[in-house]
Amino acid sequence: MKILPPGQRRVDGFPRFGTRLHRPSPPVPEDPVIALSGAVRERSKLRLADLSSLPRHEIVADFHCVTGWTATDLRWSGVRFADFYRVFVEPELEPGTTVTHLVFEGLDRVTSVIELRDALADDVVLADQLNGQPLNSDHGAPVRLVSPKQYGYMSTKHLCLIEVCSELPAHRLAQRFLDRAIEGHSRARVWHEERHARVAGRLIRPFYRALIRPTRYLSSKGAQDT
Repeated sequence: MKILPPGQRRVDGFPRFGTRLHRPSPPVPEDPVIALSGAVRERSKLRLADLSSLPRHEIVADFHCVTGWTATDLRWSGVRFADFYRVFVEPELEPGTTVTHLVFEGLDRVTSVIELRDALADDVVLADQLNGQPLNSDHGAPVRLVSPKQYGYMSTKHLCLIEVCSELPAHRLAQRFLDRAIEGHSRARVWHEERHARVAGRLIRPFYRALIRPTRYLSSKGAQDT
């Protein structure tokens, strides 16, 4: 039997998740791009087609929601974020810049702030396929970040912007998830049970578990087929 991280329970399938579950996912632009901003020479936009110059990479990983459910053995395909960073971000950095954090933003305006050392892990990918099929809108079309060792709220869906930062950006210090009700942990490592910035993970488990059923209900209300 597979051993799951502390406080996690396996669920069948892969529920839709996010902060606006009662609403449909944002429409996919005809020519989607990922914009770069922050500590770069100039703001620029990369067409998703540009990612085809990078080697394809596939991982099989579990997806851990902070509320306590885990979807197991998901097969993600795309490009390593470390390759993307080396080819497209590093050449655009201002001279002498030390990057510490990256802000990932989706078309739904949901953001995550990830330390560079976590984002460059070998298993972090920009995925455009799930289980051999193109991502649908419920799971982050057209491309999303997947960071398996962190709770799901770090794996930004519908990725459209990456902000490069040399320190934790002041305007992101109030980062929230679950409709901004609870402050997330700065690293959100699943095996360390870093669910919350100020409360031990084991103490907040009951609160999160109580959210699983309403989360599934809201997911079904806002779900789409494409």
